[in-house]
Amino acid sequence: MSSILSDILFVIAYHVVRYRRGVTSANLAKAYPQLSAERRKEIERAYYHHICDLLMEGIYNLYARPQSIMKRYRFVNREVVNRYYESGQSVVLMSAHYNNWEYMITSLNYQVMHHGVGVGKPLQDKSVASYITRRRGRYGTEIVDQHNVRQTMDYYHQHKVPVAYMMLSDQSPNDVHKSFWTMFMNQETPFLYGAEYFARKYNMPVLYYEVTKVQRGRYEVRFTPLCERPDEVPQYTITSRYIAMLKQTINKKPEYWLWSHRRWKRTRPADMELKPLTVE
Repeated sequence: MSSILSDILFVIAYHVVRYRRGVTSANLAKAYPQLSAERRKEIERAYYHHICDLLMEGIYNLYARPQSIMKRYRFVNREVVNRYYESGQSVVLMSAHYNNWEYMITSLNYQVMHHGVGVGKPLQDKSVASYITRRRGRYGTEIVDQHNVRQTMDYYHQHKVPVAYMMLSDQSPNDVHKSFWTMFMNQETPFLYGAEYFARKYNMPVLYYEVTKVQRGRYEVRFTPLCERPDEVPQYTITSRYIAMLKQTINKKPEYWLWSHRRWKRTRPADMELKPLTVE
């Protein structure tokens, strides 16, 4: 039934309302100038089918039981994360708005041995935000506003609680001066630096996780270590590695990234250096 509703929603969003089609088309043209207009249009249509699926999955996620979510969102190699719990270490899990991220938020606390914490920007509508936060956290995942993450990390670090911090680092930073600027998808792009900052502060291992859409409504999550000891690598190494892996993920199946988001709305200030990606 949800697939049928998603297909109906696609017709409305893509053909009738034309939801952010100008933004999506412009983003794809900037990111993939080497592709033909026909190929970019194929990606665009597939993308709108996907976000309609995500909307239906998001509604389902608000009420689904843990066993149902785990059937749809499978951790392929959770042992890569759990081994840090066994050694008493907190970890940073870096990813992006790629494929389904709502299942990750809701299920994190019971998919891994760590206490799960999802870090993100608060929704503007406070009443809606309060409801969604309660539903996301109903199985134990703690939802933390990015402005309060420092206090949360301090608390768990002092009390020696192993925590898995989920951080989606592809959002547009509010402060362009407190960002990591680099070339990404053929554009000068600012990235949030918070994940690396806190990983270095507390010397937490950092892992990248890629979400693969196996079939409609079903996903697999695979974890890859980005950095075991942040205190032993140069600054920006973690962020560079993350961006490089994210680009690989997007290029494999570009229709699953959030193209209708105005990712390149910021302009690099003249005093901000455009840094190369150093992934060694």
